[in-house]
This record gives sequence, C-alpha cells and structure tokens, in this order.
Amino acid sequence: MRPFALAVPFVLILSLTACSEPAPEPASAPAPVTVPAILAGVDLGQPVQALGTEPFWSVEITPSTLTYSSPEGPPRSGPNSGPVVQGTTAVYASTLDDQPIEVTLIATECSDGMSDRTYPLTAMVKLGETTLNGCAATRAALEAMPPA
Repeated sequence: MRPFALAVPFVLILSLTACSEPAPEPASAPAPVTVPAILAGVDLGQPVQALGTEPFWSVEITPSTLTYSSPEGPPRSGPNSGPVVQGTTAVYASTLDDQPIEVTLIATECSDGMSDRTYPLTAMVKLGETTLNGCAATRAALEAMPPA
C-alpha cells in the first residue's frame, strides 16, 4: 500500500504539468539600430583617411574598403568589415593581398610633423610586420584644409 501512496502524488504532478498552458514564445528582439560611430567628433561612417610621413603612406577607409597607398607600389585594397570601437579607440582589420592590415585610430590630436596642420585623430597602421604612425581625419576635412 505504501508504494501506491507515493505514486499518487507523482501521477497528480504529471497530470497537472500536462494540463498547463504552453509557455509563450519569446517576443522577437527589435531590429538593432545602427548608430554611426563617432570618435573625437569624426563620423567613422564617412570616408576617413589616415596618413603619415617618413615614409609617406596613406590608408583610405570607406564603408566598404581599406586602401593602402605608398610611393613604393600600387594601391592595395581589402574589405572593410567596420571598426571595433572601445572608448577612445577604433580598430579596423583586413587583409591586403594576403597581408594583414590593422588600422588603429585614437581620439587624440595629432600633428603630421611637416606642417602646422592638426588632425583630430592619431593613427597607427600595422601592415604585416611594419608599424606606421600618423594622423587621420575625414576625407572632407582633409580637402577643406589649406595646403601645407
């Protein structure tokens, strides 16, 4: 008789569970809102150009590509998957002709060392084993600057 007494509560729990309503499906998450990244007042959703001297180089950052240029060879381009922004730093990573490139933009004023120009961003570019230092701004801001 004792096993039967234990089985009754167990059967009641199972039957109550079976009769309960199914859990509601979770509401779908709202679509993420894309907010352009702003770093030191620079809209990273716009074309940005990083540049340096000694040696001369530049990296054009558009929403779809990163293009490295220098006097030593033809421009090389790779896909831009967008920046990873943390605090005052934005990092872009890609591959140019099987060579990794990483462009780091830092929200600190920068001087190119050859003119009186100041830029809103400091740039560091790692191209393979080479590290280049320079400055960056939007292409529109660079075009609006007086000639050096």
